[in-house]
Amino acid sequence: MDRQQPQHHIQIQSEREQSDQLKNVGEFRSALKDNVNTISKILGSSSDLIVRELSISDHSKVALLYLDGMIDLKTAQDSVIGPLLNQSQEEEITLDYLANRVIETGEVSTANSFSEAIEQIVFGSLILLMEGEQGALIISIAEWEDRTVMESKAQPAVRGPQNSFTEKLRTNTTLVRRKVKDTRVRLDSLFVGNFTKTEIALMYMDGVVDNKIVKELHQSLKSINKDQILEGEYIEEIILSNKQFTIFPRFYNTDRPDTVAAGILEGRIAIFIEGTPFALLAPSLFVDFLQSAEDYYQSYLYSSLIRVLRYFSLCICLFAPSIYIALTTFHQDMIPTHLLISIAGQREGTPFPAFIEALIMEVTFEILREAGIRMPRTIGQAVSIVGTIVIGQAAVEAGIVSAAMVIVVAITAISSFVIPAYNLAIPIRIVRFIFMLLATTFGSYGITIGWVLLLIHLCHLNSFGVPYMGPIAPYRKRAARDAILRFPFRSRDVKQMSGTENQE
Repeated sequence: MDRQQPQHHIQIQSEREQSDQLKNVGEFRSALKDNVNTISKILGSSSDLIVRELSISDHSKVALLYLDGMIDLKTAQDSVIGPLLNQSQEEEITLDYLANRVIETGEVSTANSFSEAIEQIVFGSLILLMEGEQGALIISIAEWEDRTVMESKAQPAVRGPQNSFTEKLRTNTTLVRRKVKDTRVRLDSLFVGNFTKTEIALMYMDGVVDNKIVKELHQSLKSINKDQILEGEYIEEIILSNKQFTIFPRFYNTDRPDTVAAGILEGRIAIFIEGTPFALLAPSLFVDFLQSAEDYYQSYLYSSLIRVLRYFSLCICLFAPSIYIALTTFHQDMIPTHLLISIAGQREGTPFPAFIEALIMEVTFEILREAGIRMPRTIGQAVSIVGTIVIGQAAVEAGIVSAAMVIVVAITAISSFVIPAYNLAIPIRIVRFIFMLLATTFGSYGITIGWVLLLIHLCHLNSFGVPYMGPIAPYRKRAARDAILRFPFRSRDVKQMSGTENQE
C-alpha cells in the first residue's frame, strides 16, 4: 500500500506549479481589468492584496496594487496618490509621463511582464497599472515594521559601542558604513532561494581583500539552488557541505557592527542576510572565536590577561572531566595522598564508575543549560541556577555521584561560558564527551592521542584557503601579535591584525 504523501511535499509541489504558472502568463494586456484580475488570481486573491483604482482624468484610469503592511503608506499618499489626483485634464497621460513628471518617489522602473510585476509586489513595491497600457510601473516604497537598533544581546560589552544589527539588511550595512567611511568599500547584492528570494549582500574593502575569495564566495552563493534561505546557517552549511568535514565553525557570526567593520579592514568579507541580525565573516580563524570586540577597548595588558584566561578556560572545558576520570580510574598514584583519601571516601558509596558519574552529570547540566535558554527569560535563569544546586546536592546525598565530580562538572560548565563565541562552545562540548570516552578506555594515553588527533584535524582545516590555525600554525610573526596576546596599537597596523595575509 502506498504511503500517504507528506503535507510539506504537497505544499512545495503546489508552489512550484504556481511558479510555472507565473512564467506562462506572459505579458500585460491593454485592458486594465484583465491585468488586475490576472495578478489577483496568481496571488490567490490574498486578503492582504490591496487594489486601489483611481480616475485621474476623463479618459485615464489607473490601478495601484500592493501588499498591505509592505509599503510606506504615507509616501504612497503624498508622493503617488496625491500627484495622480492633481493631474490636469488637458495633458496626455501615459506611463512614461507618470514616471517622469508625476510620481515623486526616488525609484521608479518599468515592468513589461506579469512575472516582473508580481515579483516586485512580494518584495514590497507598489505596482501601477493603466488602462490601455501594456506595461506597469514599479514604485519602490517598501517599508515594514522593524526592530530598532538596540544593545547587543549575543555579544555584550562593558565598554565600546552598544548598538547591534537588526533584521533589516540595509540598516545593517549602513551601520558598518558609518564606521568605515572609505571609497574602497564595496557592496555586492544577490538573491538566493527559489521561494524566499532572500537578499544577500557581500561587503568588503577593495584592495585589501583577496579577490580570489570574493570570486569563490560569489560562485558559491550563485550556485545555491534551494527553495528557502532564512538564516545564515543555511549559507554556512550549503557552502561548506562539499568542503572539509568538521564540527568547528569556519564562519564567524556576529551582531556587532564594530566587529564587522574591523573584519573588513583586516581583509575579510562580511555576508549580510535579509531577515537575520547576524552577519558572517569569512575567512575566519580559530583564534577569532576566542577574541572579543571589547579586547580593543581596554588596556592591552588587561586584554592580554583576559585572553590567556579564555585559553585556560578552554582547556578546562575540554579536558577537566576526562583528566578526573583518567586519574581516578588509572593513575591514582599521581593524586596527592590526602586528596586521594578524600576522593576515595566520597566514592565509597557511589555505585557507578567515574565515567558514568561524569556522563550523568554532564548530560544533566546540558539539559539544565538548554532549559534555561528555552524557558521564558524571567524564570529561565532562576530555574537553571536552582535546578543545578538542588539536583547536584540531591545527587550527592543520594550517593549517585561524588561531591568531587559535581565540582569538576560545575567548573567545566562555567568555563564554557567564558568562550566569547557560542558556535565554538558547542563543538567543544561535543569533543569533551569524546575525550571522556578515551580517558575511561585508555587513561592519560587516550587523552594524549585524542589531543594529537584534534590538533592534526584543526591544522588540516582551512577557511577559504586560509589555514584555520593561522597565524600560529603556520606561524606568522606579525599576525601573531594579535592572536593569543593583544599587542599595543603602536606596534602594528591594520593589515597586521588579520593573520590572513599571504606573505609577511
